[in-house]
Amino acid sequence: MDFIERIFTDFSEIHGDRAYGDDEAVACGMARLAGEEVLVIGNRKGGSTKERVKRNFGMPHPEGYRKALRCMRIAETFGRPVISLIDLPGAYPGLGAEERGQAAAIARNILEMSRLRVPTISVISGEGGSGGALALAVSDRVLILENALYFVITPESCAAIMWRDASHKQLAAEAMRISAPEVAALGCVDEIVSEPPGGIHTDHEAGTGLLGNVLKKHLAELKAVPIDLLVAARQLKFRNIAQFYTEN
Repeated sequence: MDFIERIFTDFSEIHGDRAYGDDEAVACGMARLAGEEVLVIGNRKGGSTKERVKRNFGMPHPEGYRKALRCMRIAETFGRPVISLIDLPGAYPGLGAEERGQAAAIARNILEMSRLRVPTISVISGEGGSGGALALAVSDRVLILENALYFVITPESCAAIMWRDASHKQLAAEAMRISAPEVAALGCVDEIVSEPPGGIHTDHEAGTGLLGNVLKKHLAELKAVPIDLLVAARQLKFRNIAQFYTEN
């Protein structure tokens, strides 16, 4: 919400997935970016301990993804671009989430976003964790803040699996190549967005100003492309990113 309140105006939140409930970890709503009507989707982790518990520490349940998809379809109906702001360690892996179709909800979002007939932009603003992040990041342009991370599994979990010791998280992070420059080299993101010295959390106004300008630039570029070409290019990009290679 720090990003949404500073970059966008006239934010009007939409609640509920029309199937089970409203996920507090995902915020969706119509807004304006420099006067341009858009749909904004964002993750909410919360500031205080009480807020973090309420929002499940930013980990969405399946109803959060279904709410996001419902809103994306509304945006498509009215021809509004979709912008998603992603900061989550992963989708919630609890029993209830699995019983309510977590995997199916993520898979459906990936499928539907790949063929959404409006311009789409995603921003990895902190943590971009696994399929939970990808379910909101199948976009024409994927941006990442310079201090953000984008990973298939958290370093702690990777270390616990590979070395049976979560204390090897630094070694796991280095092996997975999860920093902004590394995922950019793999072709998983389209641009690294600069942050103020010390990180965007040290200067919200300057940081969101930089991000807002980048969003405006990419949105203008995408709107100039015919929608059929845009969808075809999006699908081709995600079929080809992160190819395996061997370093010399």
